[in-house]
Amino acid sequence: MAAPCGRVASRPLLCFLSHYERTPVANCGFRPFSNSSFCRAIMRRRLAPETPRSPWTLMAAVCLQRPPVISADLSPLEQRFARMMQQMELEKSILSDHELRLLEDAERLRRKQADEDDDHDDYDERKEQDIVLTQDLEDEWERKFKTFKPAPRVMDDVDKDLSSSLRLLSESLVLLSEQQVGSNKLWLLPQAQWCPGETLRDTAQRALASISEPALRATFLGQAPCGVYKYKLPKDVRSDTTVGAKIFFFKAILTGDAASKVEPNGALMWLNKHELQHFLKPAYMMKVERFILGP
Repeated sequence: MAAPCGRVASRPLLCFLSHYERTPVANCGFRPFSNSSFCRAIMRRRLAPETPRSPWTLMAAVCLQRPPVISADLSPLEQRFARMMQQMELEKSILSDHELRLLEDAERLRRKQADEDDDHDDYDERKEQDIVLTQDLEDEWERKFKTFKPAPRVMDDVDKDLSSSLRLLSESLVLLSEQQVGSNKLWLLPQAQWCPGETLRDTAQRALASISEPALRATFLGQAPCGVYKYKLPKDVRSDTTVGAKIFFFKAILTGDAASKVEPNGALMWLNKHELQHFLKPAYMMKVERFILGP
């Protein structure tokens, strides 16, 4: 019994498999083995090159904007248009209840002075009291108006502080953070390197959370990036596996009254679109200014 077993074991595997192609088992609905296709599949698997790892480092950045808190100053053309609209509204408007009451009180006072209502002295005394109360009401409004002081639109001490999110209340501001890139520190949009298992938006949210305080709350606008920036590393630090980085940008808006709760931070800056040009490189700025909201 040992000899037949030894002869079977010494046969090549392909010959052993080809033996089953000629057996009745092949007629029972089973797919027969194919020597050529089996060999080709094995060879393709052995010779197929491995999927190369991308030499680009994926990163995500967030463009966090603080929208204007107050309305912007009107231009000369807008001021002339506003005066024209106010004049048109005044000409087409009707008298308010208070204005009608003042006219009625003035007419009653004139009639009383002309002694036209001598038979209604009690009635006139009551109406005269109403006239006095109406005038007192206007005097009170005038006093409050003179004592009212609106909040300043321009605060020089705050506007000069680049780390304050309450500067330039009539303009839209963008958040920059100081980050270490290689051996240099650069002012960039908050960014972080992508980690396997997370989406690019998750990376952008993590980047914002890593440089901000709990009081800083933002609403992200969409799930897809709004722009991309690609750069190569210097030749002395470039390698076959690391060529450069691709940064995908996401937009976010500072929500609610979060700006009033954010404390000034020396590692952060809030800049308008014009000021960004002094801190960002031209190629980087060209990509960012395409999706910044506002003028």
